[in-house]
Amino acid sequence: MDGTLVEAPYDWKNIKEELNTQGKPILTYIQSLAEPEKTQKWKQLENIENEATKKAVLKDGIHEFLAFLKKRGIKVALVTNNSRENALYLLHKFDLAFDLVLSRESGLWKPSGAPFNAVLKELKLKKEECCVIGDTFFDIEAAKNVGIVKVFILNRDREKFSSTQAKVFADVKALQLFVQTLL
Repeated sequence: MDGTLVEAPYDWKNIKEELNTQGKPILTYIQSLAEPEKTQKWKQLENIENEATKKAVLKDGIHEFLAFLKKRGIKVALVTNNSRENALYLLHKFDLAFDLVLSRESGLWKPSGAPFNAVLKELKLKKEECCVIGDTFFDIEAAKNVGIVKVFILNRDREKFSSTQAKVFADVKALQLFVQTLL
């Protein structure tokens, strides 16, 4: 969601330092904590996310891309490590619709492939018929864990992902043009 559908003002490095994640992924770190620290860190993260969500702006071309996919009968799922509350807020704010929305409240989050496996099962799809569109290494790793080989990354820094098999696109319009060649 963040970085793929919308741009939100997250400074992940500072957030990790603020939460003192000790180099672990944020959600994994918080989930591993004992109470009451776990609850305190969840609230701290939610406050940071809620502020960023309010400031999020929709990426150019998202409405057109989703309409393009829907017109072709392609099922679309949103898998986010953000909260369901924030996901639904942004979907409503920007008038976006998905066949399935899976947030961290499911207990499944990236970089594990578990959320993508849940999408495949729920939408009755095979991994060979699917692709993952994301913006981070977590998206690439989660897709790899499930065996989804078509991975498209929205990021202006192609070099950052040069060690991966993912195809990198600077913007949604470039991604849509590429996807059109596949259909």
